[in-house]
Amino acid sequence: MNTIQIEQLLTGTLMREGAGVKLQRYIGADRQNNYEPILLFDFFDSDEAMDYVAGFPEHPHRGFETITYMLHGQMAHKDNQGHQGTIGPGDVQWMTAGRGIIHSEMPRQHSGRLTGLQLWLNLPAERKWSEPHYQEYTAMQLPVEKHSSGTTIKVIAGKTSMGTSSPISGIATSPLFFDISFPNQQKLQQIIPVTHQSMLYVLSGEVMVQGQGVKQGVLAILSAGEQLLLQGGDKESRCLLIAAKKLKEPIARLGPFVMNTQDEVMQALEDFRNNRF
Repeated sequence: MNTIQIEQLLTGTLMREGAGVKLQRYIGADRQNNYEPILLFDFFDSDEAMDYVAGFPEHPHRGFETITYMLHGQMAHKDNQGHQGTIGPGDVQWMTAGRGIIHSEMPRQHSGRLTGLQLWLNLPAERKWSEPHYQEYTAMQLPVEKHSSGTTIKVIAGKTSMGTSSPISGIATSPLFFDISFPNQQKLQQIIPVTHQSMLYVLSGEVMVQGQGVKQGVLAILSAGEQLLLQGGDKESRCLLIAAKKLKEPIARLGPFVMNTQDEVMQALEDFRNNRF
């Protein structure tokens, strides 16, 4: 069984998105094809209201999925299909944009800390025209696997090596998305399909991958393999492990539209401009 190694360490690029939300972008734009099917990886964290209060007003998506995972604060969302709600600390929203949706994501606060992550996950060609839909779960609805070592795994998507499964289902890329907390220097082994692109983001402390350290705020791109060996650092540490099956399909992108050909992207733009979402 091949052991997974670190291929690359990425630091974020400071960006302003939406109506001026301050965030760190690790994957997106110039790196969009490098880590497919993961198209975008944004992390936002601020206790300064001016960094987030303007939020993400109405904007379109077509051809992929957005995953929003909140750590602090609350975010309200609303779309043109009549869906609306709020996600708070530990909650996840998995939105399949499919053939097209227009939505907004706005903070439900004007002070305090707002922290979270957004991923874009590509859809295979046959699902890019599916009906838009959501899967939303609160922190209490997501299972937490507890190990005798004190390590815990919150299962946001997929199944752990010990069999703990997320309620999120029917995702084409068979993703894994785990929120892992380690006591001092504890170890964890996880099997990841060799077909998957995988990565690890450290939320706090330091996490070792095959003896190589990944510090807080760094995204480690992992090699293809099956056996992932992790170890917490000298202090308590926490990380997000994310993996998804590579689609190996052409990617054409224009802003919030991700399709397989340039013609399809231009059709998406025309459909949006003519209110066909």
